[in-house]
Amino acid sequence: MASKRPENRGPPELFYNEEEARKYTCNSRMIDIQVSLTERALELLGMNDDEPKFLLDIGCGSGLSGDVLSEAGHYWLGFDISKAMLDVAKEREVDGDIILHDAGQRLPFRPGSFDGCISVSALQWLCTSNKKEDNPVRRLHTFFSSLYACLSRGSKAVFQFYPENPQQMELVTAQAMRAGFTGGIVVDYPNSSKAKKIFLCLFTGGNSSSLPRGLGEDVTGTVGNEVRFSGKRERLTKPQWGKAPKKSKDWIEAKKERRRRQGKETRHESKYTGRKRRPVF
Repeated sequence: MASKRPENRGPPELFYNEEEARKYTCNSRMIDIQVSLTERALELLGMNDDEPKFLLDIGCGSGLSGDVLSEAGHYWLGFDISKAMLDVAKEREVDGDIILHDAGQRLPFRPGSFDGCISVSALQWLCTSNKKEDNPVRRLHTFFSSLYACLSRGSKAVFQFYPENPQQMELVTAQAMRAGFTGGIVVDYPNSSKAKKIFLCLFTGGNSSSLPRGLGEDVTGTVGNEVRFSGKRERLTKPQWGKAPKKSKDWIEAKKERRRRQGKETRHESKYTGRKRRPVF
């Protein structure tokens, strides 16, 4: 019986072709999952203040995770190995910058470029050899070493991923520590086969934060400097982020302002900006 895991079916740039990229981006269930995982990654990253950060989105795909970063008020740059996914992101006019790049190759960024890093459902692709010349150990070490260099000291990186087995999880963690990171694995809902999610939380030098605790049905609070969590996951709202509600006038104007600073063509505001239209019968 063939494996159902996408990374065992071939290279990601071939698996996520044009058809798969559009299907992935238009699937409401996949969108909800991607948004929820990105919000959780931001929560673990500790970016809960109002100060915008410059974040790296690894395996950004069609920009679904980037939309969450933009709504939280952050600037971001993302890369992906699938050109089809990036083409969809361009059509969607995402706010961040996107480039075509293989995470298994050295990252082309200057030292200390980013204030933090997130990745959703991408890291496991580096653990599989889809080509004769691929070596998972070497590719993971190259990736984590160059990532450590391009993050500012004291910053964090959070990876949500799907390890195939405990050995694969140990391989990823070992290569991250070998590259200079500290941190470890955070597991949400470890006793649930469906809700269980695994996050690799990494710290660069100068960060003394303790490892966050995972979400659990019986856990209702936190102690010390651990992240806040509860048994129920909820979408982040305006009181938490300090941002205007999505699609409101303030939200639209803020998005337009970000696009102007990026040099992108933007429509002018008017007295009708953000106003709800009457239904057309």
